[in-house]
Amino acid sequence: MILWSTMKTPTLYTNVYVFQIFLYFICAFQNISCGIHYLASVFMTVSPYHTCRPPGNVSRVLFHNISSWRLEDIWILFFTGHEDHIIVQLQNGEVWELTSCHRFRRDDKSGLNYDYSGRKSSFPCMDGYVYDKSKWDSTVVTQWDLVCNREWFAKVIQPVFMVGVLLGAMIFGYLSDRIGRRFVLWATSTGIFLFGLAAAFSFDYYSFMIARFLLAMSGSGYLVVVFVYVTEFIGMKSRTWACIQMHSFFAVGTMVVALTGYFVRTWWIYQMVLSTVTIPFVLCCWILPETPFWLLSEGRCEEAQKVVDTIAKWNRARSCKLSELLSLDLNGPVGNEPLEVKKHNLLDLFYDWNVGTRTLTVWLIWFTGCLGFYFFSLNSVNLGGNEYLNLFLMGAVEIPAYIFMCLGMDSIGRRKVLVFSLISGALLCGVIMVIPKNYFIWTVVVTMAGKFAIGAAFGLIYLYTAELYPTMVRSLAVGSGSMVSRVGSIMAPFCVYLSSIWNFLPQLLVGILAFISGVLSLMLPETMGRPLATTWEEAAKQDTEKDSSGKLFPTTNNTALEKIEVIDSGVSGLSE
Repeated sequence: MILWSTMKTPTLYTNVYVFQIFLYFICAFQNISCGIHYLASVFMTVSPYHTCRPPGNVSRVLFHNISSWRLEDIWILFFTGHEDHIIVQLQNGEVWELTSCHRFRRDDKSGLNYDYSGRKSSFPCMDGYVYDKSKWDSTVVTQWDLVCNREWFAKVIQPVFMVGVLLGAMIFGYLSDRIGRRFVLWATSTGIFLFGLAAAFSFDYYSFMIARFLLAMSGSGYLVVVFVYVTEFIGMKSRTWACIQMHSFFAVGTMVVALTGYFVRTWWIYQMVLSTVTIPFVLCCWILPETPFWLLSEGRCEEAQKVVDTIAKWNRARSCKLSELLSLDLNGPVGNEPLEVKKHNLLDLFYDWNVGTRTLTVWLIWFTGCLGFYFFSLNSVNLGGNEYLNLFLMGAVEIPAYIFMCLGMDSIGRRKVLVFSLISGALLCGVIMVIPKNYFIWTVVVTMAGKFAIGAAFGLIYLYTAELYPTMVRSLAVGSGSMVSRVGSIMAPFCVYLSSIWNFLPQLLVGILAFISGVLSLMLPETMGRPLATTWEEAAKQDTEKDSSGKLFPTTNNTALEKIEVIDSGVSGLSE
């Protein structure tokens, strides 16, 4: 962090910020891994067509009027349903009727015919199941027979993962305010790699669930802290683009899942391949410095000065003295001993009535954005056509959404873009409901548009939340918002299952929530062009400055903020 406005030597006035660019892309690259693991279950938990395994070697197979010598040849014609069953004749002459979850032995061995009115004996599927392997050689479902009365084991895999995401957001958001951003980034990234591999080598369902749960906590912790980390390193002019485009790397992760699922059809190899993406970050994350903002908030001014000097050295620019800028004596008691810093908790997000109302509104937006985001992604495989292409498109559409969002946020403001995105998402959910079922191409197109709108709102709320709250609770605010949003992500898989009640019930639910959230967003203050607040007083003033030029009114408490923000906006990395 260098005070560019005070530099007079022409050679130092450069637009190349090597250190911050390198730091940014290291952090952003790891977002690919988070996007991968968040949606890996879309293909890993595929439940293929299946039937009970007969108690012996099969000599002939009959399905309606189609006869075959091998059971595997029937799958292309087999559709699950109460009336569908497969007739097999064993080498010992027994004739069995096989369904998805039951099998019956015909007492009469007179012949192999599809229609039979004689006596039958019912038996459970004690010999396991035969699965259709035309698309996947192995999935978690086929590995541990998560079908029939064990089907719910497969259905809770993604919700349990999101419970881990919820806890990770809460725990690591809190820890990053207590022990620093740098250590949490290192610990969570290592956890993503190790627990990702552990899930691939799980020896049973329960060890798989534990590994995935810990993987979810690590990935969520990284996502929460990295946005705060990048926000505190990047200047006000470039904060929007740099922070929001972090989501584009998450979207790349979604596309990697689709491509990997297309080429790798064995679930544990698929999981291993996806886990290797995080290796480059694990090898490089040790060089990440702690943010000067956090160090200064903890009274560790000497360490903050060292970070400033390191950045200046990398950028071949002149450093500056924080003691002069902030009127601190680094050689006195303040510089040598940590300041007495008040610790904060969740109740501080309800500091007063206005702040509490703001927090509840922000939480609803987090919830709605996350519910819609994951609903559109998880439901993409049910839209018809090629499921791999559908998921790839759902990830690809996020990138232009974030570009649109950045252009809008820097030109018309955060609040207007947020309201527009949420209302548009609600309207598009309504459009999906009136498209005839046979027009699945149009359904995919409008669903992509809905993902575009909801994705823009969900991406915006990360940065917007960080700008709405002061430094001492910024990570807590983002972490709590992410925690609330994970309730939405936990509900998203069950929201997909609601289509069994009414095909468009999920779209109706998401549309109503998006509309309500869009209306309530009108009450939030605009933060475009404003410096980051460091006290509650400055954060509260945002409500009374909606029509101001973006500069905080002069107060005694914001003097240090002005000085810090001048440093941050001028040279914190990717600033103009």
